[in-house]
Amino acid sequence: MTVYDELVARGLIAQVTDEEEIKELINNGKAVFYIGFDPTADSLHVGHFMALCLMKRLQMAGNKPIALIGGGTAMIGDPSGRTDMRQMMTKETIQHNVECFKKQMSRFIEFGDDKALLVNNADWLMDLNYIDVLREVGAHFSVNRMLTAECYKQRMEKGLSFLEFNYMIMQSYDFYTLYQKYGCNMEFGGDDQWSNMLGGTELIRRKLGKDAYAMTINLLLNSEGKKMGKTQSGAVWLDPNKTSPFDFFQYWRNVADSDVLKCIRMLTFLPLEQIDEMESWEGAQLNEAKEILAYELTKLVHGEEEAQKAKEASHALFAGNGVSADMPTVEVTKADFADGKMDIMAVLVKASLSDSRSDARRAVQQGGVSVDGEKVTDITTSYIPEDFSGDGRVIKRGKKKFAKLKCID
Repeated sequence: MTVYDELVARGLIAQVTDEEEIKELINNGKAVFYIGFDPTADSLHVGHFMALCLMKRLQMAGNKPIALIGGGTAMIGDPSGRTDMRQMMTKETIQHNVECFKKQMSRFIEFGDDKALLVNNADWLMDLNYIDVLREVGAHFSVNRMLTAECYKQRMEKGLSFLEFNYMIMQSYDFYTLYQKYGCNMEFGGDDQWSNMLGGTELIRRKLGKDAYAMTINLLLNSEGKKMGKTQSGAVWLDPNKTSPFDFFQYWRNVADSDVLKCIRMLTFLPLEQIDEMESWEGAQLNEAKEILAYELTKLVHGEEEAQKAKEASHALFAGNGVSADMPTVEVTKADFADGKMDIMAVLVKASLSDSRSDARRAVQQGGVSVDGEKVTDITTSYIPEDFSGDGRVIKRGKKKFAKLKCID
């Protein structure tokens, strides 16, 4: 099986511009491709995860990745998939986020002049002359055609700013620049970026008379998507200080039955033959598949030791056999206990398992709350600080939400 055939078999490719040419480049290790990452936060999240895995996979096959960090385009904001305008960030915030991205990407991609490059589009976008851009780049874009692009449709309903309208031109200019500076011949991105990617390929062909190609990776975590990268408590980050290895493991351990094999194909490096054997798995075997997925991805992001700890902690949680030291901990003090006591509703709120006391009340009355494996159905159940001393106690709400509550004084 060729490299390109494996990408197809794993469900990674949605659409390409010139399939035969792309096959030739990828299969022979001649692709110099880039994927862009706008530094809108100080950590990458699971929405970026597939792109990083794809870059790693193609680098292993001899191709050269370019990770483009959008320090310049982040000054504008991508309108794709948005119904409102992105919040403007300061240059200092953007630079801080850029540095965080660099550190995290190094876990996936081997950087070096002959291996992979990490570049920042602020290096060329921030010094552009506006008149030059209008004459040299703007002349090659049709406004009528741009307005039909999928990435602008949602924003058109509430009002697309001229600032955002320029995003497609800036992204196209990135590809044009990378082609000239580094011989970049291919752009990869999620299928919500298709219009922007086509803009870059057309700009290169019109201005330079050269071939450049675009390939959309069918991002399960992007278009179908970005829904999977979020939980009730927020995004799932690759930074262990924002999402612990245990929480990261649990996120993948709890994916829907219908998504688990799709995720294993797209995101892990397990052989396709092994994955094919899982296609017939049902019932309890699907839980085993979820654990395989969670372990493999946690190992990729946080290392084998942390993956093993998370796996063991997960077993302890689901077995209901007490507290694991590797579970995420919420610390309280005696001052948090009103009159020396804390009722179960306050416990749930403190543990961030309920947004309010009324929400906590419903959870208890519905029979979905337990403390150290013992179900709590009486809303008047109360605890004293000593109940949470030592290693603390595991508070569970339903099958997937939990926290260890520990009194530290």
